[in-house]
Amino acid sequence: MKKSIIAIVTLLLLVACDKNETKGNLHITGNIKGLKKGTLYIQRLVDTAFVAMDTIIIEGSSTFTSNLDLKSPEMLYLFLDRGTSNSLDNNIPFFAEPGNISIETTLENYLSNAKITGSKNHEIYEEYRKINSTFTDKNLSNIEQKFSALKNQNAKKVDSINVAQDANVKRKYLFAANFALNNRDYEVAPYIALSDIYDINIKYLDTIQKAMSPKVAQSLYGKKLTEYVTAAKKEN
Repeated sequence: MKKSIIAIVTLLLLVACDKNETKGNLHITGNIKGLKKGTLYIQRLVDTAFVAMDTIIIEGSSTFTSNLDLKSPEMLYLFLDRGTSNSLDNNIPFFAEPGNISIETTLENYLSNAKITGSKNHEIYEEYRKINSTFTDKNLSNIEQKFSALKNQNAKKVDSINVAQDANVKRKYLFAANFALNNRDYEVAPYIALSDIYDINIKYLDTIQKAMSPKVAQSLYGKKLTEYVTAAKKEN
């Protein structure tokens, strides 16, 4: 009888441990090299405010883990509270999806050294950001040239730069629209449409919305894009 009770208690403990280990469907592991003390917040954006999903206290070890329940792939943010600054350099965006995700970075270059693996949506988003940055760089170059032309009162040059700026913006928007369309089977597609080209001609958003796979259409951003397009069509 005593042996039976011990066996039952042991089994219950094993089940409890197993449930604890598998809590949630998103398992995040990470390492912030050089960090000895601080607080990490895994956040989501709700309307225009960041809301914490998990709080992790770092004391000595630079590694961390978090188990969350994610209903749909979503852009999350790993915010580091250094206690001195709340700049954008302290916030790492990562496109989370159910499964195992790893976040590796350093304290010195928290944002720029961030390496996220384990999420296909994030992999696609990084590809998008890499190409999209070329349009941003071009725009900064145009602004610098325009400032110089204005300083020298070169009206002809200013007009030329204005034309170049408009063309760059159009290419940027068309690239984003085509990229979202080509990745219609991933939740990152409606996210890009909503975050980067929400003010493009509604026909492009309508095309992206209609091209989404059934799975993506039922996702968080898929539903938001459908609502946005529906509302925009009514206004027009």
